[in-house]
Amino acid sequence: MSIRILFISGSVGLGHVTRDLAIAWAIRSQIPDAEIVWLAGEPANRYLEQKGERLLPDRYQWNEETSVIENVSDGTRLNVIKYMLNVQKKVWPKHVSLFQEIMQNERFDLVIGDETYALSIAIKDGRLSLNTPFIMIYDFIGVDATSFNPLEKLAAYITNRRWTGTNHRSIQPRRSFFQLWFVGQAEDIPDKPFGFRLPNRREWTQKHYQLLGYVLPFDPDDYRDKEKIKAELGYDERPLIVCSVGGTNVGRKMLHLCVEAFEILKEKVPHPQMVLVCGPRLDPATVPETDGLQVKGLVPDLYRHFAACDLALIQGGNTSTIELTALRRLFIYFPIEGHFEQTLIDERQKRLRAGVPMTFSTTTPETLAEKMFETMNQPINYADIPTDGAQKAAQLVKELLGVETKNQSTSTVAKQETVNKH
Repeated sequence: MSIRILFISGSVGLGHVTRDLAIAWAIRSQIPDAEIVWLAGEPANRYLEQKGERLLPDRYQWNEETSVIENVSDGTRLNVIKYMLNVQKKVWPKHVSLFQEIMQNERFDLVIGDETYALSIAIKDGRLSLNTPFIMIYDFIGVDATSFNPLEKLAAYITNRRWTGTNHRSIQPRRSFFQLWFVGQAEDIPDKPFGFRLPNRREWTQKHYQLLGYVLPFDPDDYRDKEKIKAELGYDERPLIVCSVGGTNVGRKMLHLCVEAFEILKEKVPHPQMVLVCGPRLDPATVPETDGLQVKGLVPDLYRHFAACDLALIQGGNTSTIELTALRRLFIYFPIEGHFEQTLIDERQKRLRAGVPMTFSTTTPETLAEKMFETMNQPINYADIPTDGAQKAAQLVKELLGVETKNQSTSTVAKQETVNKH
């Protein structure tokens, strides 16, 4: 009988599902008889279908959180505490009920949840019992208020207290049933307390979590030759700028800013070309046309276009910033204002010496065009980063399930890359 794994890709946008898929490929490589079934909301479910993955039957609908995050955002500003309060009331109770229904009707040997906070909190609080091993994936630890609003500060403190509460410690003897993974390095976690009389975040995470390093759906060494990748994707030798705002419509204003700056850049850079990636939630027809501009919707394997670019303009997302860092490509990023997690990403990128941060609310087309020109002529001196997180995750799954180790001659990523290219 094959090993059945339920993989819940519970985050918004598309950044998390790409790394989830990399972990799934690595698991299949190390455990050949593993059967992985997916549960995800929009737009991650569409991406998985395009990749030929098997989703649970349509009667199991994961209530997507993308529309919630879009409703509470203001242009390129987002208060994550406000978002979390909204989903706790409107979405998370449905997630717990759905998960209970699935586990009653389906057989699984393991459940992996990427940012499935509703399930993790219910497990920690004792409202959801475990009869199947469960792995929870995080890429940030704890929350922070981003304003001086006392209610927001109180909400952040209560959240952090629950994060490290006694119920969580009480399940530690059952680590074979509940594992916690962190995507990143210890240095990515703030070296400070969760709050008043609460433990140090970095020390607490190192004690309770498995640190994977970074997870990529590709091998960076396969993408060192930029000109070769350009030719494979149909681009010519002109300077290529890729602008992407991810899997939500939070960055729609950023797209228009990039187009305006592109017009100005043409005065300094002869015949540049720009690819504007709107993602699955923005209508490409709303972007004004201009010479040298291509507008695309959902682009599977966006990292290949990143690998071909001379400059990327992105939001401060976890996945895109790490992909560009691993690819060693020049990029400018706009952390979403008011988003505490992207503040942490900004701190990480400064430590890695990778990327140029800008603030959307204070950026004009003129200043962006000037920064684009300046950045395109900068040397690259990025820090080296560990990119074998998917393989580490697969090894942890093998240990958890008691699967015997077998020698693998080729990594999952390399195998899947071959499939993608052909």
